Amino acid sequence: MSIDEEVPVCMKTRKIKLILLLSIILLILFTSLNIFTSYIKMKKTVEESIANQSLEAASSIASSIDIEAYKQFLDNPVKNDYYWQLRNYLNDARVKIGALFVYTLEIDNPKVSKAMIMGLPPESKGFDIGMDCTVPEMQVQRAFKGETFVTEVIADPIYGSYLTVGAPIKDKAGKIIAYIGIDISADTLNGIKGKVIKDNLFIFIFNGLLILIVICSVFFLQRWYQKEVAKEVGATEDTYQAEIKTLITSVSSLRHDFTNHIQVLHGFLQLDKPDQAKQYLSSLSKEVQAIRSLKLNIDHPGLAILLQTKKLTAQNHNIDMDFSVSQDAFNKIKTTDLIKILSNLIDNAIDAANELPEEQRKITICCKADDNQYEFKVTNTGPNIVQAGQIFKQGFSTKKPGIGKIRGQGLFIVNEIVNKYDGQISIDSSKHLETTAIVTIPIK
Repeated sequence: MSIDEEVPVCMKTRKIKLILLLSIILLILFTSLNIFTSYIKMKKTVEESIANQSLEAASSIASSIDIEAYKQFLDNPVKNDYYWQLRNYLNDARVKIGALFVYTLEIDNPKVSKAMIMGLPPESKGFDIGMDCTVPEMQVQRAFKGETFVTEVIADPIYGSYLTVGAPIKDKAGKIIAYIGIDISADTLNGIKGKVIKDNLFIFIFNGLLILIVICSVFFLQRWYQKEVAKEVGATEDTYQAEIKTLITSVSSLRHDFTNHIQVLHGFLQLDKPDQAKQYLSSLSKEVQAIRSLKLNIDHPGLAILLQTKKLTAQNHNIDMDFSVSQDAFNKIKTTDLIKILSNLIDNAIDAANELPEEQRKITICCKADDNQYEFKVTNTGPNIVQAGQIFKQGFSTKKPGIGKIRGQGLFIVNEIVNKYDGQISIDSSKHLETTAIVTIPIK
């Protein structure tokens, strides 16, 4: 391999490595993003669920609190009997729902709320009546308008992090006289979140594996598609290169014959025999006219080129070849497959016809199309096929082995293509010195 050939190979290898690296990075990125998004969404869902549950608890406490006792307390907000009665009630509620704090709020302005009675055991100290509460201003404004509220997690340097909900306490007339506030510890939230995430760990793993499978599938399908395209391109190149080589051989043969014709004419003129030269030119003119007649009026370009090439080859072998082609595009079958079918059938016909004397060599090609099917028929003179049942097997051939030639592939290839289109192929070699191959392809 030369240096010029090594450079593109190295560049191609680097591109492949870069694509693989980018694919792995994208896989890790998408998987991490998916897991992170699911985690955040799940945390938010847990917070909302706990907040809604706590809000229902706050509404239940607010509706069952002793309204008259609380009004009596508000008339004289000190640690009297009404205060201790309500405090014990709120403490019982706190214990039952597992909250950090349960308390009443006074909201007489849209900015700051005040904690009036804290639901704590009698021995607990440090919570005064009317102390400022940590409920954010935005939630205080909602409460000032008579609405329920839910805060985000509040980071309190004294009592730790917690989430607060609030529901109004209404008297019999429906007037809001206070609010019930409930603080849920962040530790409680995190514990529930951890349990939920642990219970849903399978979902995270499944999502990661799903993304991995999808990306691997896309990568596999891309590689498979590239291989199939390369295979198809290779098959197409092989088909057309074979026909081009045949055409070049035919043209080279014509060029060689043309040189011989010029030499003969030159010899006649040097010998001063103009009559013989004219007679020779007359016969050459007929041959030129025959070559000009190779131009076929066929709608299918690939088929037209193939038949012109085979016609030229047949003339080089002194074989009389006739065509009958319908005015149809034959577009229900791939061009490469059509060329493979006819090329192999015609090549076999040429080989068989060559075994007869020149005056008996004849090939007829018929390509027909109707609403239901295509029919391709190749008839040639030549020796009859004795083992007709074996001719479609790979490697089987009625011809003698040639140097550098692989025999027994043509009809095997034709049969494979015909089967791909659910068609049929038959070989009739019952007539004396005549064989007919018929291929039918249904139009789907």
